[in-house]
Amino acid sequence: MTTFVVTLPGTFEESLTEDARSRLVEGLKPAEPDALSVDTESSTFTIRLEIEADDPKEAERNAQDIAARALLDAGYTIMTAPMGEPVTTGVEVG
Repeated sequence: MTTFVVTLPGTFEESLTEDARSRLVEGLKPAEPDALSVDTESSTFTIRLEIEADDPKEAERNAQDIAARALLDAGYTIMTAPMGEPVTTGVEVG
């Protein structure tokens, strides 16, 4: 297995409340504490996850699934927090 660092960009179409942010961060665990970055001025976000997988495409799919579930748990849908294409930004061979 290889550890891939996958970055997922997105946009909040609805306000990010403190409660929603807490639920979103909780849903991303056990990711790094800084897995979620938010630019409140532009309502954009970035989710950065370390994923163990056999190849980059599998890592990207797994990261998208984790992020989508966390966003749903925080009260967002694909319409209210659409994500862009994932980018694999790093690789650590184990």
